[in-house]
Amino acid sequence: MRALLLDKGLRIVDDHPVPEPAPGEALIRVRVAGICNTDLELVKGYMAFRGVPGHEFVGVVARAPGAEDWEGRRVVGEINAACTTCPTCLAGRPTHCPHRTTLGIAGRDGAFAERLTLPARNLHPVPDSIPDEIAVFTEPLAAACEILEQVHVRPTDCVVVLGDGKLGLLCAQVLALTGCDLTVIGRHEDKLDILARRGIPTALDDGDDSTGSADIVIEATGHPDGFAAARRLVRPRGTLVLKSTYHGSFDADLTMAVVDEITLIGSRCGPFAPALRLLERGSVAVIQLIQARYPLSQAPAAFERAARPGTLKVLIDVEP
Repeated sequence: MRALLLDKGLRIVDDHPVPEPAPGEALIRVRVAGICNTDLELVKGYMAFRGVPGHEFVGVVARAPGAEDWEGRRVVGEINAACTTCPTCLAGRPTHCPHRTTLGIAGRDGAFAERLTLPARNLHPVPDSIPDEIAVFTEPLAAACEILEQVHVRPTDCVVVLGDGKLGLLCAQVLALTGCDLTVIGRHEDKLDILARRGIPTALDDGDDSTGSADIVIEATGHPDGFAAARRLVRPRGTLVLKSTYHGSFDADLTMAVVDEITLIGSRCGPFAPALRLLERGSVAVIQLIQARYPLSQAPAAFERAARPGTLKVLIDVEP
């Protein structure tokens, strides 16, 4: 099959083996896949991944041995394939299974290929009313919804989303639904305008180092310097939610986080069902985030476009 292969660089191959679904898994024909910041970091060496990247997708189940009811259905899929039997899984934390593979990120070929496999239990049917180019946002929108699974956001809370990239714009729209006192800070006026048109207050980042007073800050810049910026914005005994992942490490002054008794929360994958409901109801706008679409044969060029500063979502049409 045709696939985008990451191995000391990106290249298209036409003879990549079609994956064979393991027991309990489904073979999925990929229709559309999205490039996210994690994919760009994989190219830089994040997770030392080698194989087919890509984890945001919508596709059709081609084969599901033992779960034939899934065959022919349009689906999205949760990306962590857990073992289901270890103490972590049995304790209800399958996304942290120490034996898991992660679609297009760790131990499992991903969505920038004509076929992929996932456990049938990871699949979610896509309502007919949601077109592919909207359904492909389910995974990153679920990651935004995870914030509300981890933090009780009150309508009276002062909340700041730091970062106006793809994930930051989704996090902002989800948080706006809580009625909180929300402000989104970014560096690109055109991106912030997407939120401003939906009535969400925004502000350009002016580099102000003054101490902040936000109860909750969501760090979604995708850059190592985002932590220090978010730390300046949160009040003592406030909560800082970290969303960025990137290759490499960074220096952080954690002493004042101790002194100010800051709650640090790492946040990544989230619930697909509410994400699909938000997309179906039109509660979150995603079409405005799409800036380019490429066929799979031009996937390396799609990555080059996605890596340009200021670019939002780039989609890859896997099926013609």
